[in-house]
Amino acid sequence: MIQAKRSGLYSRIQKTAGKLWSFRLLYLMILPFIIWYMLFCYVPMAGLYLSFEDFSYRGGIWGSKWVGMNNFRAILTDKEFLRAFRNTLVFSMGKLALQFPAAIVLALALNEVQRPRLKKTYQTVLTFPHFISWVVMAGILKNMFAGNGVINQVLTVAGLQPVSPLLSLTGFRPFIWFSNIWKEAGWDTIIYMAALAGIDPGLYEAAEIDGANRWGKIWHITLPGIRSTILIMLILEIGRIMTTGASFDQVFNLYSSPVYEVADTIDTYIYRTSFNGTRDFGYTTAVGLFKSVMGVTMMLGANRLVTACGEDGLF
Repeated sequence: MIQAKRSGLYSRIQKTAGKLWSFRLLYLMILPFIIWYMLFCYVPMAGLYLSFEDFSYRGGIWGSKWVGMNNFRAILTDKEFLRAFRNTLVFSMGKLALQFPAAIVLALALNEVQRPRLKKTYQTVLTFPHFISWVVMAGILKNMFAGNGVINQVLTVAGLQPVSPLLSLTGFRPFIWFSNIWKEAGWDTIIYMAALAGIDPGLYEAAEIDGANRWGKIWHITLPGIRSTILIMLILEIGRIMTTGASFDQVFNLYSSPVYEVADTIDTYIYRTSFNGTRDFGYTTAVGLFKSVMGVTMMLGANRLVTACGEDGLF
């Protein structure tokens, strides 16, 4: 019996090796990406050991004092972290409520453009801001909206009270949301446009024969046709809720001390604490691990909810 099991195992190994060899060129093509992920995504995960230590330069990662869950307990009592956690959630909720549907609406609008050249022109104009780094974009926005920016100079000449959303506790968050929509919404439409291209044109022709107007075709054909794509993108967006509510580059290049109360996110908090504060790398690693665990938990929860409703999730 043992001999039979060994023979069956050997047969499966041979079969798997044969399949790998048959598709060797495809695996060779993805090998650089696998190596990249291993080096920059998986190998650094060994550093998570720091989150359970009181890091010291003399001891290093493997020789520092083990403190167990002390860093995580400190996180939950740190007022600055709790403020950054709250701000991150607010930024993320605003992005889900504004930017996520904006990309869908924009894709639907582009899909209604009948002239191919005009559609390509619109797509180019809308996606171009994505390729401008936040460093450059922040410089442009500051020149326009800072206290001595172009907008305030015009308001002053017109005899109106100058105002700067970059220095306003009430205006900074909406400024982050809408500037992010301007920069990224066009890029986010690409995957929806690809999904729209897969809808059978015959469905629109049949709906038109049945008397459906443009809104009826969008509601009964277009949206159901891309529903699975929307849900998968929603799951992924929820999984990134602790990171991409407002990207580190965006906030870091636009915020300042007057708006820390409403602008400081987990990423900027980690940066300030690591390099401008006590340099307690064990504590900041614990914050990063907490953020990652929360993100994975939210993604799994969203996926479970979507599949429970009878829709296709990520898995």
